[in-house]
Amino acid sequence: MTTAPAPDSPPAQPAPHSSECAHSRSHITDSRFYGHRYSTEASHRIFCDRCRYQRWLDVEAALALSQGELGIIPAAAARMIAEAADVDRLDLPAIRAEIRRTSHSLVAFLRVFQASCEGGAGEYVHYGATTQDIQDTAQILEIRDVLDELETLLRALAGQLADLAEANASTVALGRTHAQPALPMGFGVKIAGWLDETLRHLERIEQLRPRVLAAQLFGGVGTMAGFGDKALPLLDAFAARLGLAAPAVGWHVSRDRIVEFVSCAAMVAGTMGRIGDEVRTLSRPEFGELEIGWRHGQVGSSTMPHKRNPEACEQAVVMARLAAAQMANALACMGGDHERDSRTLRIEWACVPDVSHYALSACEIVRHLVGGLAVRPERIAANVAAVAEQIATEKLMLALGKHIGKQTAHEYVYELVQAARENGSSMREMTGRDGLAGAPLDAAALDEIFDPASYLGQSAALTGRAVAKARAVLAQPGGSDGVSDIQADGGDAR
Repeated sequence: MTTAPAPDSPPAQPAPHSSECAHSRSHITDSRFYGHRYSTEASHRIFCDRCRYQRWLDVEAALALSQGELGIIPAAAARMIAEAADVDRLDLPAIRAEIRRTSHSLVAFLRVFQASCEGGAGEYVHYGATTQDIQDTAQILEIRDVLDELETLLRALAGQLADLAEANASTVALGRTHAQPALPMGFGVKIAGWLDETLRHLERIEQLRPRVLAAQLFGGVGTMAGFGDKALPLLDAFAARLGLAAPAVGWHVSRDRIVEFVSCAAMVAGTMGRIGDEVRTLSRPEFGELEIGWRHGQVGSSTMPHKRNPEACEQAVVMARLAAAQMANALACMGGDHERDSRTLRIEWACVPDVSHYALSACEIVRHLVGGLAVRPERIAANVAAVAEQIATEKLMLALGKHIGKQTAHEYVYELVQAARENGSSMREMTGRDGLAGAPLDAAALDEIFDPASYLGQSAALTGRAVAKARAVLAQPGGSDGVSDIQADGGDAR
């Protein structure tokens, strides 16, 4: 069987042993020991403090350059601001100290940035904008990067699932409802269900981009008064420079964009949890229908050396539950007061990174899980054979129903199967002796009815439809190639 590769982990080298601890990490996603199961390299790159400050600088540079083009501020000052918009030129310890002194999230940053601009250009930094304009726009750039990463991972997973579904389209398997044997099915249909759900997430991401990825530049109370009569052209130029939509009005307290993103990310993680949990169940020895990839060196237990625990499956469920928990926080942000309300923003600063860490981690985990998955057709067949008579009841009922009526046939087959189970008898043998209420079903017809392979319905066709849809989607370029519009232009906003 295929061995699942180990998921990549964020770069994390333990600090040298010291008698004193800097207490620099306390969130599970930042743990150098366990963080790689709760986050990814990409999520750390997107949400690190230093990169966030660079995004703020990119937004301020985009604002200044757009204002310089429109004559709102001197063009020379705009160029100097853009040249200075480099996080390496900022005194980050000074910003940290100033944040504590001012109790403001942006003023400290602006003061240090202004001081780094030459020739008095710092006087034009942040001209006419308000704090939330910069921070919201930068958060949207973060969200865009997360969407790009999610899309890349989901497309890779969809390709894996399409291959797996296609290979098992006609594998006769046991369909279960309420955790009990139900009807025979093609095993590919199960995988096609995972695949189709994954494709819907790709569709959601594509559809939410124009709604969610919008700039914010509306000033203190959303009137854009500080920008004068060139406010609307400035908004268009600013948004275009950052590759974002220019919204009709400000959204300082209208946070549905953020909630929609959190909802989508949580749903993606939920799907990954569902896949992981079903793989966990079907890989149990009692089922044995799937086998999870294993590499030498993995350890399942500190006391039982034989254990090969489905850790990846369990972790995918953990990520799904943690991501779902962020929905309550995001929805709490819908109730902002008047024109500005930081009670919503400070929640977003926690739940947007968290849901992103968890969703991206869930996708990476499941992608590696599926990549190492082996289908066990012999165990699938054995499980079908063990309940073959039970799962023939619908077909038998419908065959009888053509002669005695469907409802009557239901009652008849119900009594027949209950008697067989209570007596430990063969239902097939009982039908041969019973007379079937006079229905003209001979032995050949009954043999066909009790053959699970004869009642797969449209399993193969349905699987083929899902696979064809996936192939068509994956043949098209994604909504983003993972490169921001700023980078695609040959550099950042400077």
